Amino acid sequence: MTLRIHDTLRRKKVTFESRDEEAGKSRQDSHVRMYVCGPTVYDYAHIGNARPVVVFDVFTRLLRRLYPKVTYVRNITDVDDKINKAAKETGQSIGDITARTTKIFHADMAALGALEPDHEPCATEHIDGMIALTEKLIESGHAYEAPGEAKGHVLFDVPSMPDYGRLSKLNRDELIAGARVDPAPYKKDPADFILWKPSTDDLPGWDSPWGRGRPGWHLECSVMSEKFLGAEFDIHGGGQDLIFPHHENEIAQSTCIGDSGFAKYWMHNGYLMAEGEKMSKSLGNFYTVHDLLDEFPGEAIRLALLKTHYRQPLDFTKKGIREAKQELSRFYTAIRIVGDIEATNMEPPEEVMIVLEDDLNTPAALAHMHDITSDLNNASSGDDKSRLKGKLLGAGQILGILQQPPWKWFSWHPPGTETLDDRSIEILIAERNKARQRKEFTESDRIRDQLAAEGIQLEDGPGGTTWKRG
Repeated sequence: MTLRIHDTLRRKKVTFESRDEEAGKSRQDSHVRMYVCGPTVYDYAHIGNARPVVVFDVFTRLLRRLYPKVTYVRNITDVDDKINKAAKETGQSIGDITARTTKIFHADMAALGALEPDHEPCATEHIDGMIALTEKLIESGHAYEAPGEAKGHVLFDVPSMPDYGRLSKLNRDELIAGARVDPAPYKKDPADFILWKPSTDDLPGWDSPWGRGRPGWHLECSVMSEKFLGAEFDIHGGGQDLIFPHHENEIAQSTCIGDSGFAKYWMHNGYLMAEGEKMSKSLGNFYTVHDLLDEFPGEAIRLALLKTHYRQPLDFTKKGIREAKQELSRFYTAIRIVGDIEATNMEPPEEVMIVLEDDLNTPAALAHMHDITSDLNNASSGDDKSRLKGKLLGAGQILGILQQPPWKWFSWHPPGTETLDDRSIEILIAERNKARQRKEFTESDRIRDQLAAEGIQLEDGPGGTTWKRG
């Protein structure tokens, strides 16, 4: 096993070695710890939010094939100005918005085949830890409370960190411009960022040494990653847009006190566009997962996200989902044709593991799956069919696809559409088979035409009649 990943901090592909292995433990005794930034729960997750969920879901599946113990943590941001704005605009309570949106996020990601993380802490559950970290930063001289009318604001003193910017590789002017906040007169330095800020009575707030207030965005991940993974862990992941300022600021907060090395490796997925342009509601290309699931099966959306290497920019299109759906139908058709032949050795095949261990090369893994499918379609012996079926299902398992029986895949239809249910289809097929046995071909053709009008395609073969939705 040689796992190689692209480390954003070093700007190159490196051989992965867990902190346990670095300390002298064998791989068989190592525990891999990973933290990935999760959603801010103020609205439906868009497809750009889903990309890191799917990417790091596959990476977690891979790690669990290589290591005996993996802990995967993904947070929920449930205190944020975007949530406050949504509450003001809709008249709903903040608690109702975050609870409802979190529930929908879970359902939507499950529909994409994403496994649940081992821990999913919410920011509001760890406010005490954020206050404690802020106090330590002040005591160590890396943070300060703003004076005068700005009292209640606590800021991180960026110049106190000589290597600030090491992750983003930005120069001084770029750091200030990229912070995306207006300069404030109470800042000692324009690059300083908020750790704690005051709250008015109509906003969420917690008592603190600096008055009633709420945390800045960056603070939560420093606190929750240490809580569940320790001060030093293996991998921190997220979207490329989080490199600066979010992940840069996490490093500053977490490494300036004591000897903490924080995350050893940093992995980031590339940017996402939609239909060739930046997603925008005004352009009509702003796709939420929730809405896409009304039009496409979640497995097809997942495959569309995996067809591009995770570090590359992805142009997400509905045409791409339709193509992914066709690819999945090809896989499922091959599995269905071999029927009840039991698959052997359903482990991911070596050729798939090799490319996934090379910085999670999912496009290459899918290419191997198409080769296996072609071999399966051309196989003649039962042993070959059994072996190849196992290889295809094993490859699908690590990518999080082909996890359902073919009949279920082919019976998918958009939610709420009027269509025959599965039981009704099976009854009509049975009636057609009886008509054929009686040589009543006019009646059997009528039933076939009736099913075709409902979008049901029949295939007659030696094993009987199978069906799928068109």
